[in-house]
Amino acid sequence: MKKYYPIFLDLENRHCVVIGGGVIAERKVRALLSAGAFVRLISPTCTKSISCLHAKGRIELLSRRYAEGDLKGASLVFAATGSDAVNSKVREEALRLGIPLNVADNPQLCDFIVPSIVKRDPILIAISTSGVLPMLSKKLRQEIGEKLPADYVKYARLVGAFRKFLLENVTDNRRRREIMKRLGQEPVPEVAGMTLKEIKERFLPDKNRRAVE
Repeated sequence: MKKYYPIFLDLENRHCVVIGGGVIAERKVRALLSAGAFVRLISPTCTKSISCLHAKGRIELLSRRYAEGDLKGASLVFAATGSDAVNSKVREEALRLGIPLNVADNPQLCDFIVPSIVKRDPILIAISTSGVLPMLSKKLRQEIGEKLPADYVKYARLVGAFRKFLLENVTDNRRRREIMKRLGQEPVPEVAGMTLKEIKERFLPDKNRRAVE
């Protein structure tokens, strides 16, 4: 069984290519768009939803078959053509150019696999069975998504905003760590019930708070 290295990629404003125009390709496109990527899709046919995304100017659509050179300049590539021959050609070009590739339903041709995702901004939980049993990943995603407390989402947003405030206004690294450590010791529900102003008032000493506000 392959050993995968878990990683979150920053794809904002990066070019990504999707080969194929079916339902699976559509899912890849939507996930890439939600990550802020520029998407080029190449396929002689595509779903209505993909056509609508193109009509709205959200993706670039090349209504033809894949051709050598289509991957140039891409940061990431997805192949979802349903054709082993086409997917293999895409694999050859991706390898030559050093571009990470995911081929739908064919782990042997993949440089990476796509996990099941639980997304509650800014919390993002990725779940994988290392490609062995995708069905179980989906079940785990459902269970975790249903059990993720709303307090944790509020906590992540509030404390994330407070941390950003500290990074922008408190230059002393040691002091920032001490403040965040004290905050991290507090119960999640209690912090989630506070406002950002209340967090600042409680965890920044008066004289220091006045200095940065």
